[in-house]
Amino acid sequence: MITKRRLLQSVAASLCGTAAWAQQTPAPAARTARAGAAPGTWPTQPVRVLVGFPAGASPDLAARAIAEPLAKLLGQPVVVENKPGASGNVAAGLVAKAQDEHTIGALINGNLTIAKLLNPATPFDPEKDFAPVGLIGTAPLVLATSGDAIGKTPTELLLWARNLGDKGKYGTPGVGTVGHLGMELLKTRTSIAPQHVPFNGNPQVIEAMLAGKIQLALLPPGLAKPHVASGKFKAIGVTSPLRSPLFSELPTLREASVRGADLEIWTALAAPASLPKAAVMKLNAAMSEVLNAPEVQAQLLKAGWQSQAGTPQALAYRMRTDTSQLGGVILMRGIRSET
Repeated sequence: MITKRRLLQSVAASLCGTAAWAQQTPAPAARTARAGAAPGTWPTQPVRVLVGFPAGASPDLAARAIAEPLAKLLGQPVVVENKPGASGNVAAGLVAKAQDEHTIGALINGNLTIAKLLNPATPFDPEKDFAPVGLIGTAPLVLATSGDAIGKTPTELLLWARNLGDKGKYGTPGVGTVGHLGMELLKTRTSIAPQHVPFNGNPQVIEAMLAGKIQLALLPPGLAKPHVASGKFKAIGVTSPLRSPLFSELPTLREASVRGADLEIWTALAAPASLPKAAVMKLNAAMSEVLNAPEVQAQLLKAGWQSQAGTPQALAYRMRTDTSQLGGVILMRGIRSET
């Protein structure tokens, strides 16, 4: 497990350095799947993909976009099962404990990075209990303001937000979510100081901003875009290091001279740590082929994800660096979650 001491050693570099996914050579996976059966013998039965959110949620849509083409390559059905609860941690816990070698998870970054830091009672350890398989997709968040914000350019809107001081409020879908941690990170980078108001989900965040109860939020592009287009919201920029095809006309926060606050949400396939390495590599190879198919990329984009094929080692590296970046915010702000 990533201890407080180890995390503190890396926080300074994370908060004062480059983005969490800066272009470095990925280190070997912290936890390597055990050696096992030859690649040709797995899978021998249907593969279950557990998703920690209800049907129709964006992680569910991502899993379903790859399930059918993945089944064709693996020669076995790939069945998506929804196990919602605790921001995806219910499904993650079931995956971590699975022993049948045919249960994997389509999990989000919160499950695979900071779950244990937010709540020590979390019944799994992201670093020890999973074999990373590969990313499915990534997405930035949009730093959005209420439509009555003063300013047209990102710089002017940031100045408006800064002038609100601690009288301003920002909404998130809950304590410890990426929207919450991302905004607290932005507060250290921009000198804005809005107070946190947690809700039960992003639809409630949007309702609150439309009603004038909050002034700022970090929202997924698909949810922010129609309100920005109608003029009910204004957008300062996206949190990714490069402009996103999900909201191509919107500048990045980097373009507004905000440094060190790059952030993305992501979903990935992860298996129990006990899954044989040969099975992990076969699954990753099939995933890479699926994610490079234009029709799958288009389906993921429609669901709000940018296709992001990669190796298990690259996912393991991203898990560690995101844990360092967001874990630093958790320690600095003393954030705890009960889920």
